[in-house]
Amino acid sequence: MEVDDGIRALLLLMPRVVGRAKRLGVPKELESFSLAPRHLSLLAYLLFDGPMTINELAARLEVAPATVSLMVGELSRQGILDRRSDEDDRRRTIVSIADEHEASIKEWLGQGAEAWRRALKPLTPEQRKLFVDTLLAYERELGPS
Repeated sequence: MEVDDGIRALLLLMPRVVGRAKRLGVPKELESFSLAPRHLSLLAYLLFDGPMTINELAARLEVAPATVSLMVGELSRQGILDRRSDEDDRRRTIVSIADEHEASIKEWLGQGAEAWRRALKPLTPEQRKLFVDTLLAYERELGPS
């Protein structure tokens, strides 16, 4: 495939992918929380990797700890996240998804994760890395967020 053919195919494909992802919709139980795209990555990390500290979340999300702290505060006030002191270091806060919302979040984010799993599984580890690296390069080339 020539570069321009690939560009053409992707320019047609990306809006359809985004449209289908949006149609997954927020579960009824979560609609009233006004979850924004910035919350999705935070929730995905907690869902797939389990409870973690503000600093761990900040490192993974590639944002300042203060930014994560604000998001966690917002989601905690709504009851979506739980915060507790780290028993080993009381200065650290451990963040997790509240038990009453975990199933809804898992169902919601799990649909996208399962689609990615089915799409990526047939690829070799090298091909998966190339795919992810290509998407990251595309994001960089679009400019600052």
